[in-house]
Amino acid sequence: MTGIERVTAAFRDRFGADPEGVWAAPGRANVIGEHTDYNGGFVLPVALPHTTRAAIGRRGDGRLALASLQHPDEDAELGLADLRPGTPPGWGGYVAGVVAELRDAVASDGGLSVVVDGDVPAGAGLSSSAALSCSVALGLRDLIRPELSREQLVDIARRAENDYVGAPTGILDQSAALLCRAGSALFLDTRDRSSEQVPFDLAAAGLALLVIDTGTTHSHADGGYGDRRKECEQAAQRLGVELLREVPDVAALVPLDDGTPEGRVFLRRARHVVTEDARVLRVVATLRESADPRAIGPILTAGHESLRDDFEISTPLLDATVEAALDAGAHGARMVGGGFGGSVIALADDDATDRIEAAVAARFAAGGDGPPRTFRAVPSDGARRLA
Repeated sequence: MTGIERVTAAFRDRFGADPEGVWAAPGRANVIGEHTDYNGGFVLPVALPHTTRAAIGRRGDGRLALASLQHPDEDAELGLADLRPGTPPGWGGYVAGVVAELRDAVASDGGLSVVVDGDVPAGAGLSSSAALSCSVALGLRDLIRPELSREQLVDIARRAENDYVGAPTGILDQSAALLCRAGSALFLDTRDRSSEQVPFDLAAAGLALLVIDTGTTHSHADGGYGDRRKECEQAAQRLGVELLREVPDVAALVPLDDGTPEGRVFLRRARHVVTEDARVLRVVATLRESADPRAIGPILTAGHESLRDDFEISTPLLDATVEAALDAGAHGARMVGGGFGGSVIALADDDATDRIEAAVAARFAAGGDGPPRTFRAVPSDGARRLA
């Protein structure tokens, strides 16, 4: 049974009719550009082949009914007038948040039934939450608000996460889910929203981008991510700029180090953002100018070191995974996502992937962890209608 058939059958079993359509949105792996989006900086994600699929149908009773094949005990149903942040809890809040953003249009059509299914690993730093919210957002656009652009859907999905769920994300995840194209990485300026599809055909160069899911989960709604965002905002205030993107170079960060522990923290956080923006630009320039993407490997590793030392969001297991991949021959490796758990990406020769997977598995076993889940990040299409 295909993914479309599976979610359609589940919708039919739950609601007694076929859905009006099925939409999918992918997870993402960020090649480089971590924690820069809410600072107005640059990002370079690719969409994964893994998707969340949403079967959607309109109803006539003014209610929102939700079901998930991954969470069969967490069905929810409530009136559209009762939508408010935190209701329902868990996965359903991401869907309800999108519906709340379009409440008037949904209400005029009488309500919604939604069944979701997917294979984006949750809590792995691969944006499973954005895949969920964006699949529903695209479905609602097609059904009731066809005039909305994909860029507007990015903002709707982001507000659903920020304001309804309480996850203080930027626009990286939603932009990747809605704007990425197969065979390319999305070079996005999150300040002016300009974007470019940068060719990223690793297979043609004999390369693979491995995703190594450590199995340690994280949540954007937890405190660590929000703390880093607040620290960046405070650093920008101290420097007299609206966004850290406006800081021209590392030398301009010197005023942050006032000799206090707090000042040194602000310096480290801002230094990561400024140097990470520079790394994104270096990777994009390398991909444009070189036929060999291997050259970006050391830049990816430098990004991990910055996330580990300056942003302080890595973990011993993520660090060990990066080290094991590099020792086994990866050209570069780094953690991805919000931090405090999740996944590592490793750029490697195609014929070295088995050796890297084995080395990482051995490191996990030696530490009593694992086993990790490993797969290839094949640059794929963004959100789309399936049926």
